[in-house]
Amino acid sequence: MALAALFAAGAFSGAFTAFASFTDPGVVVRWGMPVATVTTELALAVTMGSLALAACVLPRGPLVDRALGVAGVSAGVWTLAALVQLVLRFSWSTYLPLDAPTFGPALMEYVSTIAVGRTYLAIVIVAALTAAVALLVRGPVGALCTIALPLVALGMQSSTGHAAGASSHDLAVSALFLHLGGAALWIGGLGAIVLVGLRYAATADVIRRYSGIALWCFAAVAVSGLVSAWIRIGSLDGLSTDYGILLVAKAALLVVLGSLGWLHRSTVVARLSAGTATRNEAVGLFWRLAAVEIGVMGAVSGVAVALGSTAPPVPDEAIADATPAEIVTGHPLPPEPTVLRWLTEFQWDVIVAFACAAAVIVYVRWALRLRRRGDAWPVGRTISWCLGILVLFWATSGGAAAYGHVLFSAHMVQHMVLAMVVPLFLVLAAPVTLLARAVPARKDDSRGPREWVLLLVHSALGRFMANPVVAAVLFAGGMVVFYFTPLFELALTTYAGHLWMIAHFTLVGYLFANALVGVDPGPSRPGYPLRLVLLFATMAFHAFFGVTLTSGTALLVPDWFGLMGRPWGPSAIEDQQKGGAVAWGIGELPTLLLAIGVAISWTRSDEREARRSDRKAERDGDAELEAYNKMLAEKADQAAKRGEG
Repeated sequence: MALAALFAAGAFSGAFTAFASFTDPGVVVRWGMPVATVTTELALAVTMGSLALAACVLPRGPLVDRALGVAGVSAGVWTLAALVQLVLRFSWSTYLPLDAPTFGPALMEYVSTIAVGRTYLAIVIVAALTAAVALLVRGPVGALCTIALPLVALGMQSSTGHAAGASSHDLAVSALFLHLGGAALWIGGLGAIVLVGLRYAATADVIRRYSGIALWCFAAVAVSGLVSAWIRIGSLDGLSTDYGILLVAKAALLVVLGSLGWLHRSTVVARLSAGTATRNEAVGLFWRLAAVEIGVMGAVSGVAVALGSTAPPVPDEAIADATPAEIVTGHPLPPEPTVLRWLTEFQWDVIVAFACAAAVIVYVRWALRLRRRGDAWPVGRTISWCLGILVLFWATSGGAAAYGHVLFSAHMVQHMVLAMVVPLFLVLAAPVTLLARAVPARKDDSRGPREWVLLLVHSALGRFMANPVVAAVLFAGGMVVFYFTPLFELALTTYAGHLWMIAHFTLVGYLFANALVGVDPGPSRPGYPLRLVLLFATMAFHAFFGVTLTSGTALLVPDWFGLMGRPWGPSAIEDQQKGGAVAWGIGELPTLLLAIGVAISWTRSDEREARRSDRKAERDGDAELEAYNKMLAEKADQAAKRGEG
């Protein structure tokens, strides 16, 4: 089905027709490259789907081992297909036929000196490594660790999907990664269930869990597809082009897929859960729906490959007459900041924005689930979570993100919000406690979100990272390591480094705040006096860090902030010194709030201890006080006797 859709779409758009005679690499390359691309993407999808099933869906034992075996074999197919794709892509892009005398040396130069060639070679290496690791590891932990490898490959593939100097590069890369990842898990998960064995894997629990994953994948593919489409068509007029027509066809197939998924969930899962179908009937019903769904998925993959080989209405080319800011950052310089523009300017991050929306939906669903079964969950915690996620969204897609790319002071605002404001709201929402109460424990020895989170929280690594002293060192010392090493430049110049920066600041801030005022399980919290000592020590370190920046005269990442060509605002070094004042000033208010929170918790702890003592005294007639008074009386009598003697 994938190949049929590929050939039909390619014939429609003319993407694979012969080039001019002097540039045509040959029919094998013109049709072989897209076929190799489809094979590569489907094999990658099955690899990811099998690993995801082994990590989060299937019960431990033979089924997980079978899934890891499927992942290893499919990763081997992925490796071979990616290698063929690399060779054919080189011939496609250079118009050099496969039998040309200089083909071999030119290919070696391509994979050793050209950035795109090195990237595709790295993907082949990652695929081979995935195959080896998947066949060696065992159990859900091994599967979860292994799935990081194909994600790395998807990240590298996404970086080649849009020209580095083209408009909206970061937005296109993030949307493509979300699109490819969602599609791979969705398609690969269903294919893995079939390959692992329907008679063993098509149970009510497995299908229900996969359906939940597929629903989120559908949302990710739909959202990222809309973003990518808008970047490439520019306007509704672009829908009338060959590219636009293929895009509409792909969207229609996606709608069909979503409808089949709903049908899957409402029929197969319902009948399996109700026990109204025999095992053979359930397997047959699942197979019929899965066959149709896999066929449509293959068609989507074929159309997607043809779409990628068709020129979009908006050329994927470097910006002509680019400004200094566009050359450095890939984005137009935003207007001079004002209070209103800090709230209205946006520089969207699709991955983080999607994660924020998912976080709110999941948390609210869990809270409502508790309420429906009659359990109380404080509304204030839900509000705190929603506010924290809203601030996180603003810091990563709003004014802090738009200006943080061109002004060091704005970047410091973003840093402080991520590290000190967002974590405080999230910690007060107690998400781990809500997870433990709202999500039922699995009984079949598989690991879902509840099992993985609690395993991490109670693991040796989790306890070490959550230790208040360790959290304080990471929280304070991480700033020096980040800003005075190449990590800062990496976060500015690469999207992967940017995502790492967001995750690092938010997670470290969460660990520190949770150690001081959190109610979630995890850290072995010290006494309240030591908590205040740690808090004020980090406050002093922030002040020292801020003073260092304020008085410094050496510009950090001068090839970035020094080349913006801003017609407004202070000079780069003056703005950096202003950023030092921001680090000093903004950090004080959250620290003060944390200190107040620690003091309130201390007071409440004393009050709870006093109430416990009062209740104990009521139960035993204040036996402890009577024993203490009796001891004092005996000592007094002994002292009197010694005096008489």
